Amino acid sequence: MIAASLDLGDALSHVATALKVPVLIAAVAVLLLCALEAGRFAVEWWRRWRNRHFDLGEVVARAVAEPANAAHYAHFARNPITARAVLAIAGAPAAERTTATEHALVDYELAVERSLDRTRLLVRAGPAIGLMGTLIPLIPGLAALAGGDVATLANDLRDAFGATVVGLLVGTVAFALTLARTRMYTEDLAGLERGSAAR
Repeated sequence: MIAASLDLGDALSHVATALKVPVLIAAVAVLLLCALEAGRFAVEWWRRWRNRHFDLGEVVARAVAEPANAAHYAHFARNPITARAVLAIAGAPAAERTTATEHALVDYELAVERSLDRTRLLVRAGPAIGLMGTLIPLIPGLAALAGGDVATLANDLRDAFGATVVGLLVGTVAFALTLARTRMYTEDLAGLERGSAAR
């Protein structure tokens, strides 16, 4: 029974050790994805700041009143998702505008959820991968310490702490991006609803 337990423990140890390189690669990947999302957010924020003087409700109302110029008014929307919603609302025939508005708002919410899901995933995946990247290098590191090999332990600890920092950084930044985007998208949804109701 003890031998079986030891064999199982050794097997799990070998599996975990084999995951070291993939987990460290995953840590770099989530860091790059987080940087990409931060860049996307910066572009969204710049567009929002540039168009801060334009009330979204008024933009929608004008686009509905002048469908031929809807593309021009959509340019003043605060992000591409909102711009598509403005075009969908303004482009519908007057008789079908109520239904088209409902569909446009549903499509807007689905697009927003897809956008938020990317950072929500990083909020969970970043710390999880960081924790795995912390624990996995400790297995050979502690084994090396038992054999008196302090240099190997030091290298493994460096990898472990690096993965921890990356995981926490990704989780924190992704959480902040999720909160900021949620607030911005909610404000835009209110503007779309207000503008479409004023038609």
